[in-house]
Amino acid sequence: MSMYNIKLQRMVDEIESRFSLSSSVKNAMLRVPREIFIPSSMLHIAYKLDALPLGAKQTISSPLTVARMTQYLQLENCDNVLEIGLGSGYQAAILSKIIRRVFSIERISRLRDEAIERFRALGIMNINTKFDDGQDGWDKFAPFDRILFSASLGQIPNKIINQLNNNGILVAPILKPNGAQIITRFTKQNGNLIILDELEHCSFVMVKDNTE
Repeated sequence: MSMYNIKLQRMVDEIESRFSLSSSVKNAMLRVPREIFIPSSMLHIAYKLDALPLGAKQTISSPLTVARMTQYLQLENCDNVLEIGLGSGYQAAILSKIIRRVFSIERISRLRDEAIERFRALGIMNINTKFDDGQDGWDKFAPFDRILFSASLGQIPNKIINQLNNNGILVAPILKPNGAQIITRFTKQNGNLIILDELEHCSFVMVKDNTE
């Protein structure tokens, strides 16, 4: 076992000591080498349970947060998922090990290009990416069984709600009027988005409208 494989196993063990993982999420976490997604200057802390700066005022989420968000989606028997906010590509890579088709949108072209190269290096073929404003979603491939926001926002746009399957699940960090961010899980019933539960406090970058 390589040094990085040992570190990866230890990272997943540490996540499990704080959050009970399903077998599918645990296996996915063990199959994606986190150091591929980390700036070279930070490789020595690639397997810490910390969010790390990615550049362009973005971050790569803590692996603990990624594990939780993935599990909150309840991906059993799902075919496709839409992620808003590709970033480093780490979250999408984890999703790709569980679900058949992953669609991810990124508004910063450099981040998207770098993520695509990482997917190629890892031989991941089931992630589709688009350079666009994530709040428009990806109508061409809708409806989606699951939708995940990897950035915080005040409310879910109607365009996104329309692209979620009935009985589908959407997970997003929602910004509250007091400034707190809460990971919130929704479901869609009869065309309406309904809150299932508010899961935990979090800290994500905010969704922005403009592409760069």
